[in-house]
Amino acid sequence: MLVSPNFGFLAVHDPQLVRLGALAERYFTDDPNTCLIKLRQFGELLAQLIAAQVGMYERDERQIDLMRRLRDRGIVKGKVYDLFDELRLAGNDATHAFASDKRTALSNLKYARQLGIWFHRINTKNPDFHPGPFVPPPDEAVENLALKQELSQLRSELQASRTAAELAQITAQQEEQRRISAQELAKEAEAQKQVALNHLANLQATAQTQPIQAIQETIQRSQQAGNNIDLDERETRRLIDAQLRSAGWEVDSEQLTYSTGIRPQKGKNKAIAEWPTEQGRADYVLFVGLQAMAVVEAKRQSTDVYAAIDQAKRYSRGYKIKDNETFPGGTWGEYKVPFVFATNGREFLRQLQTKSGIWFCDVRRPENIRRPLTTWYKPEAFVDALNQDVDLAHERLAEEGFNYNLQLRDYQIKAIQAVETRLAQGFRELLLAMATGTGKTKTCLILVYRLLKTRRFRRVLFLVDRRALGEQTGNVFKETRVENLQTFADIFGIKELGEAAPDSDTKVHIATVQAFVKRILYPGENATVPTADQYDCIVVDECHRGYLLDRELSDSEITFRDYDDYISKYRRVLDHFDAVKIGLTATPALHTTQIFGQPVYQYSYKEAVIDGHLIDCEPPIRIVTALSEEGIVWQPGAEMEYFDPITGRIDLVNAPDEVRIEVEQFNRQVVTEEFNRVICKYLAQNIDPSLPGKTLIYCVKDDHADIVVNLLKQALIKQYGSVEDDAVLKITGKADQPSQLIRRFKNEANPKIAVTVDLLTTGIDVPEICNLVFIRRVNSRILYEQMLGRATRRCDDIKKEVFYIYDAVNLYSALSPLSTMKPVAVNPKISFSQLVEELQTVNDTTATATIVEQLLAKLQRQQRRWGDRNRENIESAAGMPLPEMIDHLRQSDPQQIKEWFRQRAAI
Repeated sequence: MLVSPNFGFLAVHDPQLVRLGALAERYFTDDPNTCLIKLRQFGELLAQLIAAQVGMYERDERQIDLMRRLRDRGIVKGKVYDLFDELRLAGNDATHAFASDKRTALSNLKYARQLGIWFHRINTKNPDFHPGPFVPPPDEAVENLALKQELSQLRSELQASRTAAELAQITAQQEEQRRISAQELAKEAEAQKQVALNHLANLQATAQTQPIQAIQETIQRSQQAGNNIDLDERETRRLIDAQLRSAGWEVDSEQLTYSTGIRPQKGKNKAIAEWPTEQGRADYVLFVGLQAMAVVEAKRQSTDVYAAIDQAKRYSRGYKIKDNETFPGGTWGEYKVPFVFATNGREFLRQLQTKSGIWFCDVRRPENIRRPLTTWYKPEAFVDALNQDVDLAHERLAEEGFNYNLQLRDYQIKAIQAVETRLAQGFRELLLAMATGTGKTKTCLILVYRLLKTRRFRRVLFLVDRRALGEQTGNVFKETRVENLQTFADIFGIKELGEAAPDSDTKVHIATVQAFVKRILYPGENATVPTADQYDCIVVDECHRGYLLDRELSDSEITFRDYDDYISKYRRVLDHFDAVKIGLTATPALHTTQIFGQPVYQYSYKEAVIDGHLIDCEPPIRIVTALSEEGIVWQPGAEMEYFDPITGRIDLVNAPDEVRIEVEQFNRQVVTEEFNRVICKYLAQNIDPSLPGKTLIYCVKDDHADIVVNLLKQALIKQYGSVEDDAVLKITGKADQPSQLIRRFKNEANPKIAVTVDLLTTGIDVPEICNLVFIRRVNSRILYEQMLGRATRRCDDIKKEVFYIYDAVNLYSALSPLSTMKPVAVNPKISFSQLVEELQTVNDTTATATIVEQLLAKLQRQQRRWGDRNRENIESAAGMPLPEMIDHLRQSDPQQIKEWFRQRAAI
């Protein structure tokens, strides 16, 4: 049995851990390549053990996939994940590239021991456990000076902590190790492998019988133990080296130092360590060619990193140009180097902002506030930043008019100006709240155009939450003429959906949130993760996305476990980039304001209806059936048909007790064809597919949509004698070519009636929709308002005045107290004369304002169908054209409107 001075304490958990650690120590001297391979195996086994303990072990799973699953469950986070990854990557290099570096081997031995301590603390429930100093492997043949000094220092620390008896015992153990033959090791390895597999299977079986609370406690202990890992400054530097190297810098904090004669070179991007300044030695200075671009202060992992920016600033003030260096553009106040960083090598955690991440400050402007990054800037990013003049860009924005080919409405201009004002004030998170149908995408197109034209930003990432919305956005950018009859895409380079990375001349990149979750959190083995500087502005369309649990997840969303998981990953994508974030939504949610702040500008549904830009809705039509009122009840012992979705079989079972299913669970827990048949019959009686306008029906899930399509066609045939097969179609994520179906629904005569689940709930523009039908309950105000938003757009071609809501599940009464989207003209039967009369007699301020809103909404609704004679009569009585009259009333206060009508009784 192999023994190990550094890993022996793990024997109580799994002897194979001790064996792999001992072999790594043994091979360190003569074969560091094998040492690294054994340490990779150590990391793999350790990850498998912790996975089995929480019921997540899967045999033959790749280490990278297992680590990502453990990370997503919160078991392996931050520096623990980083250490596992270092063992994996170094082991891969040793296996495939025959890497054989003793410095890397020594670092990884120390990393593996730290992970072993972490694992032991979790399983012994002893957060204070410490096995003593690291025992350096003996190696007399070390030629590298830095490595020799490190080994010497480690041995000195070890000797100081030991007694003579302990040293004698260790010497005897080392002699015993040398007597073990290679043949015995091979035989033991095969036996140990089978033992380890059996152990993992037993742990997995035990975990599956544990209560959820016990698993959660293990996860909490793992997080606490991870927070207690404390790497020394040397090991922290090596982690920082690796991070800088992946961003394109030449770096080695032990070899590429000022004292070893390393200097900046033209055409090279170097991170030179221990660079002297008049204020002390900077841990790193980042050089792009001969120009010092940034100063970096590195701290050990236990140190608060936020305040360390001040030390980096001090080095920037004390920087002196040397030899053939050139300044990157002059001095900025007292600062000589334009950018400063501070880090302790830890992954950025929002919960521990000041203690994690890479803190950064652009010291060229006093107003620039330090902020955290998740990755390092590439060398080219510094050049781009120096070429960007933010103050000049804001001056140009202030001078830029709105004389574009695309004519904006007043509220759209106000929205753009509100964003630009906040940008000039230094805000980096902004939210625009504009009702569905009021032109958010075109507002955003002009906003982005202005920001790129004035060079306020270099490159914009336009994020959407589904492909259909991304395709629609791409078409807007390609088809909308902005200036000089050129489209946005004619002027600025665009990358659309499916293109992973922008080119150097790309100005706008359209992508889905899901695609970037994969690129950032689940990259391929050899894929390049985007760096923090890839985009300096992110626009998120439909940024609310707070209703995941009310939706059927599509295949592209299977990496999201639940609502919290989606929001967590969505937030991590946004945090990944050092960019200004601009959110667009019609329905702000709590998490939306937590990410983007309170709206800098709002334009509500009520305002848009009163202004005549959106269509008002009639009070909902409640479809009442006996089943929806009373529910479905099976008495004890009654036969129930049970459908097993896994086997696809229908079985008969007897109800053990009374079973009652209420309407909100119809078509979710129970399929009730009779209920759907009654609803479809009512719809056929009230919605004639031969008339102008389209209908959108919301179902519970995909198979429910199939039932409704079939039953509705039958009802329409019975009602009208015949109906085209394509007049009613299912448009869901599981339908054949859903994007093509959406285009047909929008642009062609058929389908007249679309039956959907979630695909048409947000971001899809079909102005002809006049009828919304709810045969499903939703629990989210956001989703409900998004659904309503599908019908709010004007469609003057069919003289659309209002839209209708058919409610088969009593949804309106459940959500109307929370919703802001209610009929503005509450009583559509009340006449103009009644409203004007009420206006003259009511004195309450709130009531007066409500009457004015209803009056304006009714005026906007009715004027679309007035003939020339009615219009002339009203204009004659008003003494002004109708559009001018409406605009005058909109801009007047209630008292002025009272007086206006009093003077014009003839109206």
